[in-house]
Amino acid sequence: MGWDDKRRGGAPGGSGGFDKIPDFNMDKLPFPPIRPYHVVGALLAALGIWLATGLYRVELQEQAVVMIFGKHTKTSGPGLGWAPPSPIGMVIKVTTEEIKRVEVGYRTAGVGASGEELGKERLMLTMGTNIVDIQMSVQYRINDPAAFLFSVADREGVLADMGLYSTVKAVAEAALREVVGNTDIDDVLTVGRGKVESEVLILMQATLDKYKAGITVKQVQLQDVHPPEQVREAFRDVNNAEEDKNRLIREAEGYRNSVIPEARGQAAQIIANAEAFKAEKVAKASGDAQRFEAQQIEYAKAPAITRKRLSLEMMEEVLAGVDKIVVDPSVRSVLPLLNLDGKKVEVAK
Repeated sequence: MGWDDKRRGGAPGGSGGFDKIPDFNMDKLPFPPIRPYHVVGALLAALGIWLATGLYRVELQEQAVVMIFGKHTKTSGPGLGWAPPSPIGMVIKVTTEEIKRVEVGYRTAGVGASGEELGKERLMLTMGTNIVDIQMSVQYRINDPAAFLFSVADREGVLADMGLYSTVKAVAEAALREVVGNTDIDDVLTVGRGKVESEVLILMQATLDKYKAGITVKQVQLQDVHPPEQVREAFRDVNNAEEDKNRLIREAEGYRNSVIPEARGQAAQIIANAEAFKAEKVAKASGDAQRFEAQQIEYAKAPAITRKRLSLEMMEEVLAGVDKIVVDPSVRSVLPLLNLDGKKVEVAK
């Protein structure tokens, strides 16, 4: 059996096979023919679907950065919006109300850096070339999404984690090292921590504004500040001695503050008593002088009577505790005046 036999029926002399396949007429098929308006409708539908993919929604805590052909065109707030879909346009949503956190010298989760790296972050030189071990946390917020996305070099890190972690961390560590390098170690360890925090915040904000990073630093807080472990005991002894010194100074100042006002009060009281005594003596002397002058005038008018009056006044003053009877010199007998009840009576003539 040759090929022709197979084509005719599959066996010699047979019929059928390819000879029996009916002929198809495409014009008689049940499908309607494709018209030009069908193509236009399909294209319009595809275009509508593509344009619909440009709708986006922005949450309350977010802002959307809209780009067309890679160029920033606008920043939209919460709500529904539309932008040309990819590949023409692109929308990047950035959380602007969330407070983000970066840590220097430690990690809350305990991962992300080795102990050696953390040790390098923590150890810093103070103004007196002393070494101090510092841990610091920084809280910040994105205030300008467009600047946040396009003004910082590590764009890959920004898109992967909208925290700009590496940039803020680098700025925080650099600012902390600069401020600590200009501060005495005693101030860093004790009373100057608040000043260090405020200066680091100001310096960080100025640096990020210079970079146009679109970030606002909300808070800088020193978590732990202490000398290196190798000299920690020596520093503790120095701090204890310093505290004892300050305590003794405060006690001495308290004693001084209590004694000095008391001495000043006593001095003021003595001065006031002296002034009162002086005023009393001066007033009495002035009164005696005026009285003497008045007596002198009266004495000049009637010397005998004045002498008698002065004598009687003196006797009254000298014999103040004795009953006295004044008798006229013309009286011959003092019998009627004798004291019959036993009391002592002085008789003056």
